[in-house]
Amino acid sequence: MGEKLKMLDKRLLLFTLIGIFAGIVLFAGTAGTMKATDSGEFCSSCHIMGTAYETFADSNHATLSCNDCHAPRDSAVAKMAFKAKAGMGHMYMNTLGASKIPDVLHATAESQDVINENCISCHEPGLQNVDHAGAYDSCIDCHRQVPHNKGDFRPAEWFEPKQFNFAEPNK
Repeated sequence: MGEKLKMLDKRLLLFTLIGIFAGIVLFAGTAGTMKATDSGEFCSSCHIMGTAYETFADSNHATLSCNDCHAPRDSAVAKMAFKAKAGMGHMYMNTLGASKIPDVLHATAESQDVINENCISCHEPGLQNVDHAGAYDSCIDCHRQVPHNKGDFRPAEWFEPKQFNFAEPNK
């Protein structure tokens, strides 16, 4: 009975070590995959995203990753779930649904909500300095071309004297 117990202890130790090693490899692989799939280079590997990547790379947001804007940033779980769902949709559209790909890509309603939350999260300090009274429901309504368009992103009113109102402090 003593030998059986020693053999069982060795097996338990072996399985524990294998489990720990597998966990480390899985964690490292997941972290590496998450980082790689955040990059513009990864996103632009689909031919349809080429123009989106080119205009992004030439914008004032080019130092960000695509998913800094296009994926939730409140938790790793929310980000992974969102990326998995979007990735499955992208794989479908680029294989079986290729005939349904529109000429002009638009963010889904769910993506628009995430993008808007991320815009506000990054630009919140500046939002207190600019009057957005009468603005639409989301940042995208007025700033649709940011960062996927070349040129200056300020509205024409910005350049007209007394046409652009800054918010009054403490209001």
